[in-house]
Amino acid sequence: MANEMIFKRYEGNPIVTAKDLPSANGIFNSAVLPFEEGYVGVFRVDSQAIEMELHVGWSDDSIHWKIEPDRVRIHSQDPEYVSQGFGYDPRITKIEGAYYVTWCNDYHGPTIGLASTLDFQSFEMICNCFPPFNRNGVLFPRKIQGHYAMLHRPSDNGHTPFGDIYYCTSPDLIHWGKHRHVFGPRGGWQSLKVGAGPVPYEIDEGWLLIYHGVVLTCSGYVYSAGGAILDRDEPWKVLYRTRDYLLSPTELYERVGFVPNVVFPNAMLVDETTRRISLYYGCADTAIGLAYADLDELVAFIKKRSF
Repeated sequence: MANEMIFKRYEGNPIVTAKDLPSANGIFNSAVLPFEEGYVGVFRVDSQAIEMELHVGWSDDSIHWKIEPDRVRIHSQDPEYVSQGFGYDPRITKIEGAYYVTWCNDYHGPTIGLASTLDFQSFEMICNCFPPFNRNGVLFPRKIQGHYAMLHRPSDNGHTPFGDIYYCTSPDLIHWGKHRHVFGPRGGWQSLKVGAGPVPYEIDEGWLLIYHGVVLTCSGYVYSAGGAILDRDEPWKVLYRTRDYLLSPTELYERVGFVPNVVFPNAMLVDETTRRISLYYGCADTAIGLAYADLDELVAFIKKRSF
């Protein structure tokens, strides 16, 4: 089974570009999920001032999106604690009827901001989960062993030349600890750093995780997407992890852009009836692409082509 058969790009890619918001320089690395009768998203918008903002977007079909012109405003009892509207690479997790947004927030350096919402109109700041520097905070969609759980990647203040994925837990979404190493770089396309992608999806074998890996080439960084299966009860234990990438920059819109050669998986929808996965990914830090895969084929591929 060749890996190009696993994810098939949507023929209308990219599905979201800067043309969808007049003030945008690029729209990419964003989070989407079903909401009410349609779909909602929190989008990374880099403005024409090259400032990173979060904007809400709406869709009837999960493909065509209307992005709100005003950036997200997050309410906080302590206004010094949150950079209003600033942020990048959001994820959205639904847990017990509430929606939680994690994003890379600026609090004296990049850290993981966490806010809750019920309607995507009003957002309440919960905390900055870690001291700077940190990126790629992704909440699991349910408690594990009675605690909230998150994947994250310690970082630095620049274009991090390293990166391992860690797992941690919290009793209340505020106090985070018990950090455990999940996995770090390996050879080839993921030899420099790795980071969690979309919210993990629970399958019979454990947790399906799509992640990004980076290699430094003579022409710069190249970001690709891979897959792993983590233990259900102890998600820091890796059962399988792909040696081959699942998706890598091959199309023009993935290779040419504000940051070239980037496929950055950020959100995933799973149709439990058809078993179809819809993967949303950032393209060259400029636009959003969409690719489809069959869930069972993907799991089989990860098992077969694992380290």
